[in-house]
Amino acid sequence: MGSMSEPSKKKVLMGYVSSLMGIKGWIKVHSYTHPRENITEFKHWILSLDGVERLIEVHSGRQQGRTIVAKLCGIDDPDEAMTLIGAKIFVYRENLPACSPGEYYWADLEGLVVRTNKNELLGHVEYLFSTGEHDVMVVVGEEERMIPFVRERVICDVDLDLGVIIVDWDPAY
Repeated sequence: MGSMSEPSKKKVLMGYVSSLMGIKGWIKVHSYTHPRENITEFKHWILSLDGVERLIEVHSGRQQGRTIVAKLCGIDDPDEAMTLIGAKIFVYRENLPACSPGEYYWADLEGLVVRTNKNELLGHVEYLFSTGEHDVMVVVGEEERMIPFVRERVICDVDLDLGVIIVDWDPAY
């Protein structure tokens, strides 16, 4: 099925294998990408299941109705595909397209230190989620805060090189 993934490279979670499709080893995929079908654009996936990671080549994929389906190289029947159900799908961060200025991948923001514009430490970005209207950073420090990722109103600066996000935020809130 391919060699183990390289542990030193940063991986980004893109989705998971949700079920089977058909009799030729196709799988259904729950994709976290936007748009959802972008997950099929990557040539290789790292599949992680039960603590085991495997690098596998994506033969083809497409949107089919409301679902994303994919055919992986070397997976040719439903019995083989069945063993992949529940596997998380990762790709290497270096394989993601470059962001436009002022745009960031969540994976690049996770772990960054968050300080107020008065240099008060709030903690670090644990993870992000979307409300539909905007993204929200979950910042963990002495307490957990949910801070909207809204440029110019809340987010003053993001410095990936220094690993810091500066926010206009009251620490008491």
